[in-house]
Amino acid sequence: MAQRDLYARSVFINCPFSPDYEPIFRAILFAVYACTFRPRCAREISDSSENRLAKIEGIIRQSKFGIHDISFMSIDPTTKLPRFNMSFELGLFLAAKSFGAGRQKRKVALILDDSGYRYRAALSDISGQDIAYRESDPIKAIREVRDWLDTCQGGAYSLPGGEHLGGQYEKFCEQLPAASEAIKLNAGQLTYADTCRSVEAWLKDNA
Repeated sequence: MAQRDLYARSVFINCPFSPDYEPIFRAILFAVYACTFRPRCAREISDSSENRLAKIEGIIRQSKFGIHDISFMSIDPTTKLPRFNMSFELGLFLAAKSFGAGRQKRKVALILDDSGYRYRAALSDISGQDIAYRESDPIKAIREVRDWLDTCQGGAYSLPGGEHLGGQYEKFCEQLPAASEAIKLNAGQLTYADTCRSVEAWLKDNA
């Protein structure tokens, strides 16, 4: 795929990387792949020689689309401080669109939160933007991502409906343990790369 095409199909996923968020993260990955786009996130490269922020900036630069889940705004019970990573990376993405040149001006974002209007208290600067709510539900997250990507691609082709993709995702989750065991992997310990390969392979066999 040409570099220009890669940019137009790449979706930067900015979300928590915590165990309790994993079902939502996996659902978002599934939806992006099922809609024939290419997910990108900080997990894709593990290189201790590379600065983490530089890596994220590079992925943002290479991605036309961005999914930003800002739900992880609670106080950490250990540090007694909130986490600002997701809102910071959202700011980088929006700045790239506002101040960048050429194709960076065409960036498109989906902002997700767990429930309605929480962000107004913590991140009021985005109050004028449309926020989608997934309500801690992986299937609802899939529908939100699908409907957004369908709008983004401007009706150029038909995407599978959100209800269909939700059913496909439930089947994928049911079959993942056995499929992982068959290739000597533990479904509960999949790396990001393992998960991506699993989703791609499953969708190829269950189109």
